[in-house]
Amino acid sequence: MNARNDGRLSATGLLGALLVATVWGFNFTIVKIGLADIPPLFLLSLRFALSAFPAMLFIRRPKAPLAALAAYGLLLGVGQFGFLFTALKLGAPAGLSSVILQSQAFFTALLAAVFLKERIRITSVAGMAVAATGLAIVAGGGSLAGMTLPLVGMILAAAFFWSCANVLVRRLPGTGGLELMVWSSVFPPIPLLALSLWLEGPESIRSALSHPTFAWLGSLVYIVAGASLIGYGIWNHLILRHGAGKIAPFSLLVPVVGVSAAALVLGERFGARDAAAAALVLVGLLMHVYGGRAIDAFRTKRAR
Repeated sequence: MNARNDGRLSATGLLGALLVATVWGFNFTIVKIGLADIPPLFLLSLRFALSAFPAMLFIRRPKAPLAALAAYGLLLGVGQFGFLFTALKLGAPAGLSSVILQSQAFFTALLAAVFLKERIRITSVAGMAVAATGLAIVAGGGSLAGMTLPLVGMILAAAFFWSCANVLVRRLPGTGGLELMVWSSVFPPIPLLALSLWLEGPESIRSALSHPTFAWLGSLVYIVAGASLIGYGIWNHLILRHGAGKIAPFSLLVPVVGVSAAALVLGERFGARDAAAAALVLVGLLMHVYGGRAIDAFRTKRAR
């Protein structure tokens, strides 16, 4: 049984949360490197197959219905990651992609309001407007990093499918993140392989398998072991021990690490336009996540 620590975040917990945010942030750059030598949908097929097996032999299946697990797996595997990896393959910069993908928080809020009847606060609406301004700047052209309108559209599609998966998870209370990730990974490999054969062609798959490179093999290992199994394992342990309120905010560091890693490893250049757009998206995200809490805290303080 996990003991819940309701006090301050321990040094070990802090380091663990920072480690996971760093691993997830670097994921965009690692994937970008690997995709130079392997088709994106085929890489995803391998990623989900290895995430499911052999881990499913050691991790208990969640209590969620199989249909829900399948829907979640397909929304993430084919929807979110299918669009994201393809966009990265087609030239989307890893750094800006990590920022734009965070628009999933806004899509999630909107979908939750429609389907779960959750209330959207005025601070969230304001945050959405600020972030939308940033996205409009990127989509308007002139990005020094190479982001174009079609690529922005693909990453926004990835964010939308991610948000659909988020809303689905809210209907499955008591389902652990690691268990859900492993068992939902059973369903995407075959559809992804079929799409890869259709859209990317058997020759590209044959070429990747007959000429395995350190780039795509290392990328696959990083995605499966680091970003998926170890990342989610540590993250869920920290949430159980310290609570979501203390741990979840560290996910906001992912796009910051993503931009930094892309600049450091890939040499991605960001002009003033790109920097302003990324800053607006992140500010909007902060307003969405923390704006309501700040107002509540201010009102409580005034009422005393």
